[in-house]
Amino acid sequence: MKESEQILETRRLGISELQVGILGMGCWQFGGDSNSYWGFQSQRDVEEMIGAALDSGINYFDTAEMYNDGESERSLGLALKGRRSRAIIGTKIKTSNTKPKTLREQCEASLRRLQTDYIDLYMLHWPINYQSILHFSNDESLLADPPTLEEAFYTLDQLKQEGKIRHIGISNHGVEQMDEVKATGVKVIANELVYNLLCRAIESRILPYCTRHQMGVIGYMGLHQGILSGKYRKIDEIPLGRMRSRHFHHSRGEGSRHGEEGAEPELQEALNGIHQLAFDLGVSVSMLSLAWAFSNPNIAITICGARNVQQLNANIEAASFPISSEVRNQLDHITAPLLHKLGNNADYFENSKYSRIR
Repeated sequence: MKESEQILETRRLGISELQVGILGMGCWQFGGDSNSYWGFQSQRDVEEMIGAALDSGINYFDTAEMYNDGESERSLGLALKGRRSRAIIGTKIKTSNTKPKTLREQCEASLRRLQTDYIDLYMLHWPINYQSILHFSNDESLLADPPTLEEAFYTLDQLKQEGKIRHIGISNHGVEQMDEVKATGVKVIANELVYNLLCRAIESRILPYCTRHQMGVIGYMGLHQGILSGKYRKIDEIPLGRMRSRHFHHSRGEGSRHGEEGAEPELQEALNGIHQLAFDLGVSVSMLSLAWAFSNPNIAITICGARNVQQLNANIEAASFPISSEVRNQLDHITAPLLHKLGNNADYFENSKYSRIR
């Protein structure tokens, strides 16, 4: 058996029939060039990773129309040629593209780029509100006459009835917003949200709500964009492009827009504690961090990106590394001050007063 050929634990995604591996592959980096957020990504490496992922039991691949302006979808589609039936594809529609005609056109465009007749899970990337639309578009006419929740989910339901999508999902939705979606009567099986050791806001209200309503939770940013990879021991070592979240002072990160003071002392203490515990246990920081996420039975999938098969194998190894309840409790304790400082706002990139998640 090759190093990557391990069988992952599977969990049911919400009330759907989908059985998903607990480790999902984040595909934002796919199709990237030198000017992209994650830089150039070799298509050869993508295809090698897809093969290794499928052999290991990874079957969920997460992308979006906005990732590298559609090139992520295109790259994934190429890599899945001849093995599409083994994969569960999740992709996302921008909030600014949810007027009925536009939504239908964008779904068709995603299908073409992915070279598939159907999308397994089609998600609304962010809730439909002014701040979310503004994140994607500054079209004044759209901001003045935004799409409505009812028309967007009616169109999604039509696309499902037509067989173009198998299931409807949402991403970055809070309790109030999930109630509003539920009121449309459209069946939604999953909510994709930030969840890692440094981002635990969903634990207070959002995750219990999803569990009660049998909505699958897909956790993204499993390694917090590499900050939990073990590469960075000190805050000052973290690249500026990874300092956009509310963990950092607003003056730090490239593209930071939250305007808050951050929680840098608490973040540094959390990193110190995680690194020390990993050292004491004789495991890598990334393995410990991912194993903590996988150990939560209410998280169906934890998404983690990789640039090559070596990084993918490390993620797979973490998915089969059990941690005791004692170690999980230690990690909860280590990161509790950071959780307390940042609060229960699950939008880590906008000012808390203008959170897109409620």
